[in-house]
Amino acid sequence: MNLTEIGAKAKEVSHFLGKLGVNEKNAGLLSAAEALMAAEKQILAANEEDVKAAEEKGMNPGLVDRLRLTPARVASMAGGLKDVAALEDPIGEVESMKRRPNGLLIGKKRVPLGVIAIIYEARPNVTADAFGLCFKSGNAVILRGGSDAIRSNMAIVEAIQKGLQQAGLPADAVQLISDTSRDSAKALMRLNQYVDVLIPRGSAGLIRTVVENSTVPVIETGTGNCHIYVDATADFSMALDIIYNAKTQRIGVCNACESLLVHKSIAEQFLPLLKQRLDEKQVEIRGDEDSCRMVDGLVPATEEDWGTEYLDYIISLKQVDSLDEAIAHINRYGTGHSEAIITKDYANAQRFLDEVDAAAVYVNASTRFTDGAEFGFGAEIGISTQKLHARGPMGLRELTTTKYIIYGNGQVRP
Repeated sequence: MNLTEIGAKAKEVSHFLGKLGVNEKNAGLLSAAEALMAAEKQILAANEEDVKAAEEKGMNPGLVDRLRLTPARVASMAGGLKDVAALEDPIGEVESMKRRPNGLLIGKKRVPLGVIAIIYEARPNVTADAFGLCFKSGNAVILRGGSDAIRSNMAIVEAIQKGLQQAGLPADAVQLISDTSRDSAKALMRLNQYVDVLIPRGSAGLIRTVVENSTVPVIETGTGNCHIYVDATADFSMALDIIYNAKTQRIGVCNACESLLVHKSIAEQFLPLLKQRLDEKQVEIRGDEDSCRMVDGLVPATEEDWGTEYLDYIISLKQVDSLDEAIAHINRYGTGHSEAIITKDYANAQRFLDEVDAAAVYVNASTRFTDGAEFGFGAEIGISTQKLHARGPMGLRELTTTKYIIYGNGQVRP
């Protein structure tokens, strides 16, 4: 099918999905989860081909990790669909109902967006997550993954569609664009006739391209230049554990820590401990001049490092004189994703929460928690770093909109 045919089918099926009851949607999700597990062998075989091709191309290890599927990750995708089935259905919820002086009852009802298109790169788990959330919220979804994961994505979508059919539901609720050329992406960005919302997930370059070229409304999911600021009163042991987790637990994700700020009053004592801890994972620290003088083995940082999302075993490090300087640095170089402060000072913690401009702001916790599942949303469609419609991890409610419903008994406007 060409893109127009895909769009037309998605629009048609979206009207059907919008009328489904919660029991029917949950049955479809559970059937799709079972079909994923039944197709594990085929999915892993397809993924193995993708991973092999990526490694031969010299793909960044962090991105290869994003691409790679294992039996546990396939089980996690299926589990994610089951988790979404267990979530409360937002569709049909009436948020308010007020009577006007003329007797009209005016309320606001939650409804699906319609057709959601997602352009993403080498993360095949997005394929299942996106389907699950879109389906539960009554939306049809068009997926356009990257060439690096095309075999994996095709196998996953084939399994999901089979599961939907076994539940007596339309397979076209989820469609995958098999053409991974730039032309197909550009055409999808202009499919206003059929697509209601476009969500890009991936590199800064991909997101920028979609935002600058799309005529379809875009929900921008941002890159993650996430900071951790170690304040003057920080508990060193806590700070080291949090930094180690945020940087090394999984390097190729948008909520990994990429930048460190350390108060100068504790730098001489703290930085050698930091270097020793990060050496356990051979993390390269790119430090400012003061830090490089204090600790051997650091790489001098450049201005570019302050704004870089590495997705690798690399982290930038800068000393600051005050909380004000830390907040100013984060608001200048951050991407509005996730930022953290390690401190025992209540007032500093509150100022950090109030003044840092990001979708998620932490006190004494790892930035790795910025995730739909960790926030209790089930799977997530992405993490929005913009401020209109949705911000932060996007679950079911963020994939809906509202319409006004009005009850009258013959009123006419004078």
